[in-house]
Amino acid sequence: MTQSFANQPDPIRAPQFYASVPSKRLIAWIIDVAFTVVLALLVIPFTAFIGIFFFPVLVMLIGFAYRTLTIASSSATWGMRIMSIELRDENGERFDFTKALLHTLGYSISIAFFLIQVVSVVMMIGSARGQSLTDLALGCVMINRR
Repeated sequence: MTQSFANQPDPIRAPQFYASVPSKRLIAWIIDVAFTVVLALLVIPFTAFIGIFFFPVLVMLIGFAYRTLTIASSSATWGMRIMSIELRDENGERFDFTKALLHTLGYSISIAFFLIQVVSVVMMIGSARGQSLTDLALGCVMINRR
């Protein structure tokens, strides 16, 4: 499998696109998790408080919808927007709904399996483009917003 990064910023020629992206991703992730938990707490009364008994599943479902819809709308979740980073596909374009759904699915799978998540984090820290395992599989990158 060969990846073409011709339409994405080069980390050697334009390092400003990738500067501090791994740490910004971490902070954005914390913001997004906090926001998702707050949304789940707000939904609980509408479930006649039955949502308390399956709260982790509720957070997961709300988080999946939140990530997919926010990434599809502007190629970034609200946490990513606060941190001024965004996802770009293999053509250097913003994500559409399908790419957002696939990225969220890949993210969800990596979160579900600890070893995959560890590999993904190591890749974000150690690769020139700061790509996670999901990013690499989809041929996308996370960059600083212009």
